Amino acid sequence: MGTLKLRKWDSAEHLKTQEDIVLYLEACMEEAGDDAAFIVKALGNIARAKGMTQLANESGLGHESLYTALSGEGNPSFATILKVMHALGLKLHPEIAHV
Repeated sequence: MGTLKLRKWDSAEHLKTQEDIVLYLEACMEEAGDDAAFIVKALGNIARAKGMTQLANESGLGHESLYTALSGEGNPSFATILKVMHALGLKLHPEIAHV
């Protein structure tokens, strides 16, 4: 019997289409509740799937600052989040919360 090799799950590897990305972000936002770092980390996963260098170019933000801001450890400004979402081809969509 051979050795089973496992590797860490990487969401970015499974975000192939814009639809995948939207469904993933919706699920993360639903799961996160008030955990802003969770949503930022999800945006970081999407950014890695799309290509961090391309995102840096399209958003006008620095490559290293993007990695830091979207790591889940950073605390990006709302302006940064909006720039990232715009560069990813995403927009915020408000709706009534049914609590």
